[in-house]
Amino acid sequence: MPHPLAPQLPDVADANALAHGVWPASAERVDGALHVGGADLREIAQQHGTPFLLVDETEVRDRARRIRTAFDAAFAPERGAAGVDVYYAGKALLTADIARWMRAEGLRIDVCTGGELALALRAGVEPEAIGFHGNNKSELEIEAGVAAGIGTFIIDSAIEAERISAAAARAGRAQRVRLRISVGVHASTHEFLATSHEDQKFGIPLAEAPAVVARIRELPGLELVGLHTHIGSQIFDADGFAESARRMLALHAELGGDDPLPELNLGGGFGIAYTAADSPEPIEAIAEGLADAVRAAAAELGVAVPRIAIEPGRWIVGPAGVTVYEVGTIKPVRLAEGTRTYVSVDGGMADNARPALYDAQYSARIASRASDAEPMLARVAGRHCESGDIVVDAEWLPSDVAPGDLLAVATTGAYCHSLASNYNAAPRPPVLAVRDGAVRTLVRRETIDDLLARDAGLDAGLVAENPGAASA
Repeated sequence: MPHPLAPQLPDVADANALAHGVWPASAERVDGALHVGGADLREIAQQHGTPFLLVDETEVRDRARRIRTAFDAAFAPERGAAGVDVYYAGKALLTADIARWMRAEGLRIDVCTGGELALALRAGVEPEAIGFHGNNKSELEIEAGVAAGIGTFIIDSAIEAERISAAAARAGRAQRVRLRISVGVHASTHEFLATSHEDQKFGIPLAEAPAVVARIRELPGLELVGLHTHIGSQIFDADGFAESARRMLALHAELGGDDPLPELNLGGGFGIAYTAADSPEPIEAIAEGLADAVRAAAAELGVAVPRIAIEPGRWIVGPAGVTVYEVGTIKPVRLAEGTRTYVSVDGGMADNARPALYDAQYSARIASRASDAEPMLARVAGRHCESGDIVVDAEWLPSDVAPGDLLAVATTGAYCHSLASNYNAAPRPPVLAVRDGAVRTLVRRETIDDLLARDAGLDAGLVAENPGAASA
């Protein structure tokens, strides 16, 4: 029976088992120890310390190729479509090497800040392969994107259209743009992950779109190439995407008139399994369902199927990542409903903010050994000075878990490093890649010196012997 303190957590017979689809495909136990990508996590911890984020390069590339292949097939010209462009949503996890992997697998790159733009460009991504998102791009960011010659800006407001037009005029070039639309489809996901309901910051409401499109077409230096929408994240089936596509095709047809828009970007948000209880549809089924909806809507409206674009991020890198911590303390807490054992590790909300932000659920296993001990209900807690610093809310771990054990948390490739902070002056962990057993650093570990270097009060050694004296 489920534990009364965690009724949502299914019983397990083996607290060493690795749930299929949750852990990287290469994850396996060798003599009890957890290996990923052919590398022993114990050896990586010895060399690099803990915590660390390990990304399986082969899985990232395979998943990028798989989603591109699925959508290429679903929207193939011989099936009455005009092809598809796949943009990797860099906000999920962007490093120079990952940007290069995406380009090598035929994906474009989606960025949403000047920092992500600079990183992509410096990594060698061609400007024309970049799309720039965001609801409040600064004028400096717009200038930088226009000057670089990026492929498209996604306009999020009428004000932004004016700003991009002015920057394009100053640069003496035409800038391709899409307009983001809030279609009013309520995705079945956490409130903070749903991005296309009416009361939120992204996009232009459907009713206001014609006036904004008319203004974009009047402005000099703007080339409107299509519309864009994104209904949310962690969506497990094609139904919400299909309804969004139908609404967007109707608007696309209405606004095209005698000058049809060539593209339609339907965003990303394809869900993945964080625990064994999650069951997302295969991406091939989602691609087919979305393509069927687009073709049916286009036929009903009497318009040609435009070229489609999608923007997956989490689906590509999430399952390929594993974060490894060292266990520090074990604390059984006896409650009326039973005992909850807190297993504290040497990381937490500074390297994975998702549980604190929106109650994200994760799976964990001891990585340094296997155990025959009975499973016990555990809550994996972080080291930060917050009661909400929880890494894994509820998990079955062996009852002999002990200080010094390595604990691996699965499916941390997306939005963990990207959201990482220096809370409690904690240096951020490194991002490592593994391929065929060989491990290399993508982003090095931050040091205390890195943190202190930014404190202007320390620049000239101006540290008072008595810090309280100045205010006495």
